[in-house]
This record gives sequence, C-alpha cells and structure tokens, in this order.
Amino acid sequence: MDKKLFKETEEKMNKVISLYKQELATIRAGRATTALLDKVMVDYYGTPTPVNQVATINIPEPRMIIIQPWDAKMLQPIEKAILKSDLGLTPNNDGKVIRLVLPVLTMERRKELTKMAKQKAEEAKVHIRNIRRDVNDQLKKMEKNGEISEDEHKRAQEDIQKMTDKFIEEIDKIYNSKEKEIMEV
Repeated sequence: MDKKLFKETEEKMNKVISLYKQELATIRAGRATTALLDKVMVDYYGTPTPVNQVATINIPEPRMIIIQPWDAKMLQPIEKAILKSDLGLTPNNDGKVIRLVLPVLTMERRKELTKMAKQKAEEAKVHIRNIRRDVNDQLKKMEKNGEISEDEHKRAQEDIQKMTDKFIEEIDKIYNSKEKEIMEV
C-alpha cells in the first residue's frame, strides 16, 4: 500500500484523538483546571479572545481558579464571558482578580458529566470510522484504476482496519480514565 496514504490516515486519526482530549479537558471533574476556561471567549476591544490570552490563570486550591487580567478594564468583560459560558460557575470579582469556586459535584451531576464524556467518545469514534471509510473508498478507486492489485487492496484494508481498532481502543482508554476521574469523590 502507498505509505503516504497510510501515514496521512494515521495523522488524521491522531488529530481526532488530540481534539477528543481537548474536548474532555473542558469537562469539569471536581477539581479545578485551567482547561475549563479554554472555550471561554472574552470581548477584547471588539475581538473575541480566549481568557488565557488576556489574563493570568492560577489554581491555588484544588477547587478554585483565580483569574488576574493584565488590564484592569478586562475584569467586567471576563466576568460576563464566564457567566455566558456553559460552565455553570459564578465569578467573584474583588476589583483586582476574579475567583471561581468550583462547587462539589453531586452524584447526579457526575453521571451527567460521564454521559457527556461518553457522547464525545462516540463522536470521536465516528470520526475515526469516517476516516477509515474515506480511505477504503480511495483504495477501491486505486484498484479500479489499476494502481494497486486486488491483493494489495485487501492487505491495505486489513492494515487500515487494524489502525482503526487501535485508535478506537485508545479513545476507550481515554474515556475510561476520564470517567474514573469524574466519579472520584
């Protein structure tokens, strides 16, 4: 099989894995993490900008995030952006910094977050399978055009299937570790 095609497929699948990891990082698991604020966009002089590009974010305690804007005028916009986000957190503004206290997760909320993580895992698996389907279509065309033989086509399909299985297994491992983290009290 064309090594270039195989390598491109692996790169695409790796991108899906890294995007999945980013998605999971934004799911709150009971302890504070700066990744919670990755999707929060602040209006910085008319431009939507991530919070981490307009402020310093610290985690002094396991359940607290402190956001210290570089420009004092940014306190209000950051506070508004956090309130608008789907984090479900209320910012405390003391005029210099914004404090976000993460409440203890109830068992019901933990189950909700686990479902959300499971849904994201399924979406990532669908992306992986779509990549496999596209590559298999490409291989069929190559065989039809006489670029590869029927045996090469079968071998390539088996290799792509093995790669797909490996990446789906990795998604499952990542999900299981996130589930454990969410359910940990």
